[in-house]
Amino acid sequence: MALFKKLSPHEAYAQRLKDAGLDHTAIGGAWLQNANNSLTKALTVTIPYKETGYFAADKIQTAALRFEAKRGQKLHIALNKKPEFGFAIYMDLLQENAGNESKIVASADTAGVNFSYEISQAGYYILRLQPELLRGGEYTLTITAGPSLNFPVSSSGKPHIGSFWGDSRDAGGRRHEGVDIFAPKGTPALAAADGTVTRVTENKLGGKVVFMHPDNENYTLYYAHLGKQLVQDGETIHAGDTVGLIDNTGNAKNTPSHLHFGIYTFGQGAVDPLPFVNREIKTPKPINAPLELLNATAHTTTKNNKLYTEPNETSLVKEILPVNTIINIEAATDSWYKAVLPNGLQGFISRHNVSTANTIKKYVAKQAQPLLDAPNVQSAARKTIILEGSRVNVKGIYKNYYLVTDEQNNAGWIEAER
Repeated sequence: MALFKKLSPHEAYAQRLKDAGLDHTAIGGAWLQNANNSLTKALTVTIPYKETGYFAADKIQTAALRFEAKRGQKLHIALNKKPEFGFAIYMDLLQENAGNESKIVASADTAGVNFSYEISQAGYYILRLQPELLRGGEYTLTITAGPSLNFPVSSSGKPHIGSFWGDSRDAGGRRHEGVDIFAPKGTPALAAADGTVTRVTENKLGGKVVFMHPDNENYTLYYAHLGKQLVQDGETIHAGDTVGLIDNTGNAKNTPSHLHFGIYTFGQGAVDPLPFVNREIKTPKPINAPLELLNATAHTTTKNNKLYTEPNETSLVKEILPVNTIINIEAATDSWYKAVLPNGLQGFISRHNVSTANTIKKYVAKQAQPLLDAPNVQSAARKTIILEGSRVNVKGIYKNYYLVTDEQNNAGWIEAER
């Protein structure tokens, strides 16, 4: 029997291009190739993350962001567009596997641009945004992470976590396989999800304990140091139901009352439960970089500007950029711009080191030379000829080339003075 995999909206659009024969055209082939290439060139960011960018209708553009996620987190991804209607942005979340291979785990398009995804395997993920052909506009992307389970202690007890995964136990003889949530004796311990009670028992370390299996998950929740167990083996319970009352039974008799909360997976054993229940949901920093430069040609304004791998000055430097280096601004995040150099290299640059590429000097051509569409005399196409004695406005530099506009307002590249 043949098994058919449901296509993501991005995959379905790509298939429509192929069915129409557009994969053999320059524009269709570039769209498909760009979709694949973007995954290997994804820029690394840290969640929570927010960016505002612009996709130009006359360009083939893709935004790909790579970030680390922990098991138990639930990702929340939101995308807003201007204009709201009239163009689609295909959004795929991919899990990065060994060998930098990736597989789509969640997706959305214009009809449903916000989605959540529970991380079942820790590691790196890539979010890819790509608009349909010949459509463009502004977008704002927000990625946040929260818990995938409810908090397992009633707020009536003003609970707080006082001991974490991996803390030393028994003078270093073992490590803590859970989190300790402190609250007054008798505070309700709550079901963190819908599920089934699998065992109600007592043991030396945990005292009175309860095990429950959340629906459709491959792990078990462990509640320990209870004073009373208020559920029975095999009982079906719902998130928020009381499992038992917090105390200090078992080896916690000499400590303040608390719930030891653990998670045991099938095959992997105990895992850190904090990402599953962490109530501290961080929000991304507001965007402070001016949006006027989106989709604009800009240049650097100071010496030795740095293009970073991530939007922070502790990340690796991709390239040192001299003053007046031409860059194209694709998006803004925090106080940074996501920029691309004329050779296609992407990275992040501080907003304070960038301005619109206005004329930096006038130049008179000493000899006739071609006006190129890229700063590479070997491979770039010739747009027109700059005649000897012609005056041009120099907007910036890249390597050994000037970006200029001529007297007819044609823009392109010429070789710089030697």
